[in-house]
Amino acid sequence: MTDEQTIDPQAAAAGAQEAAANAQFNMQRIYTKDISFEAPNTPQVFQEQGQLEMKMNLAQRLDSMGEGLHEVILTVTVTGLVNEKTAYLCEVQQAGIFQITGMNQQQEAGVINVLCPNTLYPYARATITQLVAAAGFPPLVLQPISFEQIYAQRMQEAQQQEAGAAATGDAE
Repeated sequence: MTDEQTIDPQAAAAGAQEAAANAQFNMQRIYTKDISFEAPNTPQVFQEQGQLEMKMNLAQRLDSMGEGLHEVILTVTVTGLVNEKTAYLCEVQQAGIFQITGMNQQQEAGVINVLCPNTLYPYARATITQLVAAAGFPPLVLQPISFEQIYAQRMQEAQQQEAGAAATGDAE
């Protein structure tokens, strides 16, 4: 005799709704943690002929503060180069304190890696734009970033690495 288990679809839906109702995301505070601007080759760089080349790097750090509170720090570094000389180096650490509760580990990771940087990036972008303009350089417009796409790509790379490690482990 087999042991069958029936699932009541209404009860399952009610459980999912209850879990969703308990999930919370709140911004407690948004602030600039650190700003750095350097123009090491001024004033000579203003006399250089050539196009300004931009390089941008992103980094994110998470510090758990306990009881569902997390400090998320998004670091945006922009380097402006003219003829391979550094015109400026601008780095902004935009941070926020977020309360994230009632989510499973996968949902929380998605919120931390997508929703939090989506919230912080516009503030960092505005600060960088103001700093570059105040330093006398041409206006800088940083394009929007798809943190959803970045997170999906990182998850896919992690899965490929796990699959590669598993295949290597099986081969031994």
